[in-house]
Amino acid sequence: MSERATVLYVDDEEMARKYFARAVESEFAVLTAPGVDEALQILAQPGSDIDVLVTDYRMPGRVGGELLREVERDYPHLVRILVTAYADKEVLLETINGGDIFRILEKPLDTGVVRDALRLASENARERAMRRQSLLAIEETVAFLAHELNTPLATIANFARNIQRRVSHQAEDNGLPLKADIGNAAAHMNDNARYCLAVLSSFVESVKRASVVPAARAGGGTARQMVGALLEVYPFAPGQRDTVQLEVQGDFAVRAAPNCVALVLSSLLNNALRALDGQAGARIRITVGVADRPYIIVEDNGPGIAPALLNRLLLDPVSMHGSEGGSGWGLIFCNRVMQSFGGHLRVQSEQGCSTTVTMNFPDLEKERA
Repeated sequence: MSERATVLYVDDEEMARKYFARAVESEFAVLTAPGVDEALQILAQPGSDIDVLVTDYRMPGRVGGELLREVERDYPHLVRILVTAYADKEVLLETINGGDIFRILEKPLDTGVVRDALRLASENARERAMRRQSLLAIEETVAFLAHELNTPLATIANFARNIQRRVSHQAEDNGLPLKADIGNAAAHMNDNARYCLAVLSSFVESVKRASVVPAARAGGGTARQMVGALLEVYPFAPGQRDTVQLEVQGDFAVRAAPNCVALVLSSLLNNALRALDGQAGARIRITVGVADRPYIIVEDNGPGIAPALLNRLLLDPVSMHGSEGGSGWGLIFCNRVMQSFGGHLRVQSEQGCSTTVTMNFPDLEKERA
C-alpha cells in the first residue's frame, strides 16, 4: 500500500470538517460526512477503499456510537477513532463496550496528536488489509482445490465400491474377468490418486514461491501489478533476477481468482528458471498485453521441448525433471487453474532455442458480463 491512506471524518459541524481536512490532507486522503447516514452511504459506495474512520460522538440524530457499532458489524477491517468533547463516564463506557476503538481523541483537536494517531492507525490498517487479503487468498485457493479434487476422489470412491461389490459376488464370476476388472480399476484409481497428490504438491510448492499474493485490494489489481509484485517477492538465486525482463504492451484487471493466477505465474517462472539453470546468456521475458483477449507470456531461451513431449504436456503427466523429483503434473495443474475461470494455457517451443507459455485470459467483455 504505497498510496496515501484514506480517512473518513464524520462531524456535524462544517467548520470542524474543514479544519480536520486542512490539518491532515498533506499526508492523507480525506473524505468528510456531516452525519451517520451520510457516512454509511460513502462506505457503501463501490471502491470507496476507506482505511480509517474518525467520528465525532455528539451529533444531532444518530450519535457516533451508533456509527461505530454498524461499522464494526459491516466493515470490521476499518480502523476506528472516536472524537468527543464529552469525556464522561457514559460515553467512555458505551464506546468501550461497543467495539474495537483504536483511539479516543478529545476536542478541541490538537493537530500534532491527530497526525500521530492517524499515522499509527494507517499502519494498523495496512496490517489488517494484509491479514484480510491472506484470508481471501486462502478461501479462494481452498475453494479451487476442493472443486478440482472432488472429481478424481469421487472416481476413486466409485471404483472402490465397484470392486467391493464384485468381490462380494466373485462366486458368480469365472475369476479372470474379475481380475481384469480389478486391475483396470486399480490403474484408474492410481492415476486419480496421483493427480490429487500432485495437485496438492504443486499448490504447496507454488505457495512457497509466491508467499505474498499481489491482490492488494478488491478487484484483484492488474496483471502488471501482479507480475511486478511477484518479481519482488520471488526467491531468486543469485543472479537470476537479472535474467528476467518485464514488457507491458497493454494492461488489464485480473478479476477472476487472482491468487490462483499468481500461483500459476509463479510456477511458470519456476519452470523457466529450471530450464535455464547453468546456461550462459539466460533470458526470460514476461509480457503483459491485450489482443483478442488478455494474456501474460513467459518466454525463455532455454533448450526447448522435444516435439514428442510438447504435444502431451497439458494432457499427460510427463516431466523433463524426473531426476529432480518432478511429477509432470505441474503444467496440467496450471492449465486446470486457467480453465476454471474460462482461460487456458498454450505451450510453444523450438527445440534447442526457446519455450513460450501463454496464459490466455477470458475476453474482457465476457468477464464483465
